[in-house]
Amino acid sequence: MPKILIIEDDISFCKLLEKFLIKNSYEVTTSFSAADARVAIQNETFDLILTDLRLPDADGINLLNEFKKLNSEIPVVLMTGYSDVNTAVKAIKNGASDYISKPFNPDEVLLVITNALQIETKAVVPKKELPKPAKKTKGSSEYVQGISTESKKLAQHIQLVSPTDMSVLIIGESGTGKEIIAKSIHQQSNRKSENFIAVDCGAIPKELAASEFFGHLKGSFTGAITDKMGYFEAANGGTIFLDEIGNLSYENQIQLLRALQERKIKPVGSNKELDVDIRIITATNEDLREAVKNGEFREDLYHRINEFSIHSPALSERDEDLMIFAEFFLEKANEQLNKEVIGFSKEVVTIFQNYSWPGNLRELQNCVKRSTLLTQGDFIEATVLPAEFFQKQESKTDSLSLSENEKEAIEYALIKTQNNKSEAAKLLKITRKTLYNKLKLYDIT
Repeated sequence: MPKILIIEDDISFCKLLEKFLIKNSYEVTTSFSAADARVAIQNETFDLILTDLRLPDADGINLLNEFKKLNSEIPVVLMTGYSDVNTAVKAIKNGASDYISKPFNPDEVLLVITNALQIETKAVVPKKELPKPAKKTKGSSEYVQGISTESKKLAQHIQLVSPTDMSVLIIGESGTGKEIIAKSIHQQSNRKSENFIAVDCGAIPKELAASEFFGHLKGSFTGAITDKMGYFEAANGGTIFLDEIGNLSYENQIQLLRALQERKIKPVGSNKELDVDIRIITATNEDLREAVKNGEFREDLYHRINEFSIHSPALSERDEDLMIFAEFFLEKANEQLNKEVIGFSKEVVTIFQNYSWPGNLRELQNCVKRSTLLTQGDFIEATVLPAEFFQKQESKTDSLSLSENEKEAIEYALIKTQNNKSEAAKLLKITRKTLYNKLKLYDIT
């Protein structure tokens, strides 16, 4: 199966082209920039390169020359929306195998690729008869690498901390994929062959927390009708992920701290201690430093779980990644719902880009899955989107601006959100980091 590298910064178009080529029995890798393509070429071998003429970080002709110096045998086909005979001639003189103008004719694309590869044209094979693309074997990992600055920083931090045994605190709004980040750290660690146990601390009643964490013996309390293994024992040798750790009661925090310090646990009703070897990853959507200051969260536990902190960015902080995630969720929805929706209409892409996504990745995933279910044709159209996409997200009285009376706007936002800085930052349409800088600037306490 010939392997093709597509280099195209228009994510939606790139994904459509990828699906079309996979359907026609090609193996495809996609890059959204010249920088990503250079990495791909170092790590993989390709039979053909299909690159856009105008990329945000490189000129197609220069990139062509670069690739030809690396391997003069790989055919390179240039594609562009700016059809120009002079450019085509220049490209071919520089070693391009061929040149395609956008918008594409599917038959022309296949013919150009076939000629460039010098193989016989293959008939289109129905999708159901094809093996699933190799790409989907990544399925065990839900982590999606974005192209935004925030995403690159996140990926770098995951790569750096994963091989260590440091405890990690993941900080971010609800729905930003904190558990996916935790799983990715585990899957890239030395403990990847052992268990990854995820625990929602907000769903455990404080009276049962010790039993849930450390297990219990039969008859140790009313309702304990059998012995039970706790989360810590289940995670022994692997990783335990404690989501929304700020919801634990003060008493439960003491029990957790003791277990982490001593690396020993005692099931409820037992006199025997068990040794445990676990890595701990925690997550929160609140400011734990503020909780420590207010006496709601133990400072010693905070430092124990926060050997390394990772920011899980909101979707509004990574606009460039929006359609990458949308395409990923579409692939997933197609698989789950046994559908074959190709992509998103231009109108839907624009609507998505103008929407604020208060529910972050979780809201995007739910929206794409629902829309995929409702879609009868090849593309998700605006008619199947939920009603909230067509409503004003906030009234003028609720909207605040920092352009005038900045200090007053910040103070009002803090009052309105009862000093919740994450919500205040949302209301002001700025990042939480920017809000903290403004608080310092205006000496607002």
